[in-house]
Amino acid sequence: MSLGTAAAKGLRLLAHHDLAGSGDGMQVMREGDAIYVGHSGTSRMGTSILDVSDPLRPRLVDQWAAPDNTHTHKVQVAGGLLLVNHERFPYRPTGPLGPHSAGLAVYDLTDPFAPEQIAFWESGGKGVHRIVWEGGRYAHMSAVPDGFRDRIWVAVDLSDPARPVEAGRWWWPGQWEAGGEQPDWPEGRRYAAHHALVSGDVAYLGFDDANLVVLDVSDMAAPKMIGRCRWGGGATHTCLPLPGRDLLVVTDEQQHDGPRAPERRIHLVDVADPAEPSYLGALPHPDGPYDDLPMRFGPHNLHENRQGSYRSERLVFATYFNAGVRVYDLEDPGDPREVAHWVSETPPGQRAPQANDLFVDDGGLIWVTDRTHGGLFVLEPEPELAALMEEARA
Repeated sequence: MSLGTAAAKGLRLLAHHDLAGSGDGMQVMREGDAIYVGHSGTSRMGTSILDVSDPLRPRLVDQWAAPDNTHTHKVQVAGGLLLVNHERFPYRPTGPLGPHSAGLAVYDLTDPFAPEQIAFWESGGKGVHRIVWEGGRYAHMSAVPDGFRDRIWVAVDLSDPARPVEAGRWWWPGQWEAGGEQPDWPEGRRYAAHHALVSGDVAYLGFDDANLVVLDVSDMAAPKMIGRCRWGGGATHTCLPLPGRDLLVVTDEQQHDGPRAPERRIHLVDVADPAEPSYLGALPHPDGPYDDLPMRFGPHNLHENRQGSYRSERLVFATYFNAGVRVYDLEDPGDPREVAHWVSETPPGQRAPQANDLFVDDGGLIWVTDRTHGGLFVLEPEPELAALMEEARA
């Protein structure tokens, strides 16, 4: 199966790979000539590894199945290690957990195309959801350990990768059910950690319907909340700091199918004082008929400016589910502009495209997954956007 382009401005499709029919792509990351893709879980596949030494012809090298009743949909690569989450799947239902794997798998990448597992950190409970790891000592993640109602924030010490140990945790009061805590948030709301991106000693944590939580992590064993910002949206997901500009770009994940689901947006927050974050406004919503389509219409992920990837404090790259990939220029934070977009054709057996996650490599290629059946896409900026990307490079 080869998929093409339904709509585009400033971006063109270089290549597509259907991941051997397991097209439920989730997190995607490039390291050298290797691409690592986590799968959402519907295909029962866990992780795919591709050789992209020729980006025009990605070649599938290996795929691993996920353990029973488990998905391994997140990948992080740094410092010669691959980290993969293990979480109960499906993770929404309540009730008895049943047999599943819960925690963090650590792989050595001496051979990037043949990772060797060297450790597994047991989280207990439902397991680990999303991980942030750029090398160094600590991996940051969200998890539901035993005794907790929902996801909390956890730091794991990887100074000895073969023996990972928990270094610290933070949760919203009321989450620790086994400790007798009772929820203090409004009925019908969900307070749950998604993941935190760290700038210096500050972690910016998306906390679902609580929106933004700011943590002081100068003492990893005793993180503490120092700030919070609310804007009324829900399912807050990614909080991307732009440290040189005292800005934070935040997605509220669309979790409902359309047409005309509750609106979710990408937001801009002033964090000149992390203890007093100030809401600035929303980025432009994509133009087009997307609100009338089935499946999800709204933001999901941002390219996270990782070390070794393309980095900019001016250009923001986002997935918008059935509105594809959107690129924003924040030259003037008071007037953010969309400068490019790309939307795939609808995959067979699917009612709309569902751009899920993306990674912009240091050469400017954009790697995009589809959530349901579409697999992996490789995008290239057109000359005008390529020139802007070079100008805006951090």
